[in-house]
Amino acid sequence: MVLSILWIIFVKSVPFSDFSYYYNLAVSIANGGQWGDTYTSVGYPIVLAGVFKLFGASIFTAKVFNLLFTFINYMCFKYILFKVKLREIDKKIIFFIFVFFPSNIVYNNILGTELMFTSILFIITCLYFGDIKYKYFLMGVLTGLDTMVKPFFIVFFFAVFLVDIIKYKKFFMPLKNSLVVLVMCAVVISPWIYRNTKLMGQPTYVSNNGGIVLYINNNSRNSNGRWMDASQVENSVVKTGQYKSANRTQQNKMLLDAAKKWIKSHPAQFIKLGFKRLFNTYLFGDDILYSTYGSGINKNLNNLVFLIGNFIRVLVFLPAVVFILIYFLKTLFSIFRGESHLMDEFKLYMMMLFFMFTCVYFITEGQGRYAFPETFVFVCYFYFALKYIVFKFKRIRS
Repeated sequence: MVLSILWIIFVKSVPFSDFSYYYNLAVSIANGGQWGDTYTSVGYPIVLAGVFKLFGASIFTAKVFNLLFTFINYMCFKYILFKVKLREIDKKIIFFIFVFFPSNIVYNNILGTELMFTSILFIITCLYFGDIKYKYFLMGVLTGLDTMVKPFFIVFFFAVFLVDIIKYKKFFMPLKNSLVVLVMCAVVISPWIYRNTKLMGQPTYVSNNGGIVLYINNNSRNSNGRWMDASQVENSVVKTGQYKSANRTQQNKMLLDAAKKWIKSHPAQFIKLGFKRLFNTYLFGDDILYSTYGSGINKNLNNLVFLIGNFIRVLVFLPAVVFILIYFLKTLFSIFRGESHLMDEFKLYMMMLFFMFTCVYFITEGQGRYAFPETFVFVCYFYFALKYIVFKFKRIRS
């Protein structure tokens, strides 16, 4: 926490792009403005607006608010490690790696959705591994809140279903638990869906940016699996008169239809872009560059910080991904042999989170900051991989 505080004090970054949009929207809401125009999810700006209403709007206030989320993340992770079956020394080492992981320190400088989203995800995880009554009901409520931050998170109920069905070797209990999560999530987001529907005059989800994200990331001119200007897409939909005269919901549908059409007609290129998106998400830590943007930090020092941070990221994430895939195969074999009840619940849960996020990013967009909510998954699996290698090495020597 001290390192996080020092980072926001001495590296005075300024928000840009999406981060600037969230900040300005929060300021507008705090001053009585409209709560967004349905284009993107507004869970984070609404909460940030409440903070601005109480303490005044400033970039520094938003960064101090980030520190609260970081503290929640650390305490939740500590609780989770306390609940799972690991040796005490293993828990301490995993926690040490997690809290000193570069992203956890530098992300306090970024006014993005990831910190708040991760805090809610951590609280959900605490509930899942806790013994509290009606935990699936509460998980559903929090899943709804996190869906207001990142609209794709509604699919979390399916991850719960998969973990429970493997763990309990039953069907109806996991189905009931996951449906409770889904229904409560739907209840929480329904007022916002009603608001957006009323605003647009037709059924509208939590946000309307799913189409543009899918469109700009799945077209013949996108060669790197990253963001591009929608107007630069070949025969771009956004240049048509029909698009310009449409409302947000209609535009979203037009972009979704165009993206789906391209994916169906270019399956090989879509798969290639998908893997590029995963590389950008998991092995390119540009979130460190976001955290220094506009701070005036020396260019050489900035590059050095990025290189060190990205080296640590690759060092941890790459072995973790390999070990997750190995554990996935092990899980399949255990299910086939009827021994799924012997699988580690904690590893199963983290594996499902990894595949849930990975499937979303494979289809949509790749950015280093999107991996932030999975940091604890990678840190844990990195340590498990390290232990496995050490164990094998000792066996060979003996």
